[in-house]
Amino acid sequence: MTGILYVVPTPIGNLEDITLRAIRILKECDLVACEDTRQSLKLLTYFEISKPLVSFYSYNQQYRLPQIINKLCGGQKVVLVSDGGTPAISDPGYVLVKAVLEKGIKVEVLPGANAAITALVGSGLPTDGFIFCGFLKRKPGKMKKELSEFLHLEKTIVFYESPHRILKTAEICMEVFGENAQMCLAREITKKFEEFIRGSIKEVLENIKSRKEILGEFVVLVYPQSELKGASND
Repeated sequence: MTGILYVVPTPIGNLEDITLRAIRILKECDLVACEDTRQSLKLLTYFEISKPLVSFYSYNQQYRLPQIINKLCGGQKVVLVSDGGTPAISDPGYVLVKAVLEKGIKVEVLPGANAAITALVGSGLPTDGFIFCGFLKRKPGKMKKELSEFLHLEKTIVFYESPHRILKTAEICMEVFGENAQMCLAREITKKFEEFIRGSIKEVLENIKSRKEILGEFVVLVYPQSELKGASND
């Protein structure tokens, strides 16, 4: 009898955001596959859970895959977690899920914390249609080309960015979409210093330029049009 791979979201900041079901699955599993064993150990220790941990990230996934699949084929229950949020969203979890499914092994995904969706709902930008891009290309020219593909869409664009690149990224967004397109920067989501910076791209850019420093991982949301959907009907 084969085991089960559980894909378990973990808190992106506030530890209270873990679900009761996630805690139960973590207690019942035989092995936890995670991005960083040190981060996952902190989480398990907080909830008084003791389980074997194995690292699974982009640089070791090729030799780690068969090890985890062998455990599953032997009937073990394996949990996949990321450092925070839902696994397989902009991390190598996708590779494991795909490989496990190809072996005919059951995959059970739990709902839970996700930075992109949390930021989208709190942004004030349209949520009826959106495009999630993960992390954009780092080189300015390639980033500009990637964003230009969404120029004429009436959908909210959602992607992740680091604090040391956020200013340049906002400037590129203004080049592509214009200063009046709507933007929201969400940082430190669910944490003590959570903040949503909303307005036109020009207003948001002026806001972050005025600060001596700006910390925290960002979710960037852009609505390419200068007027929001439904604004004329309010």
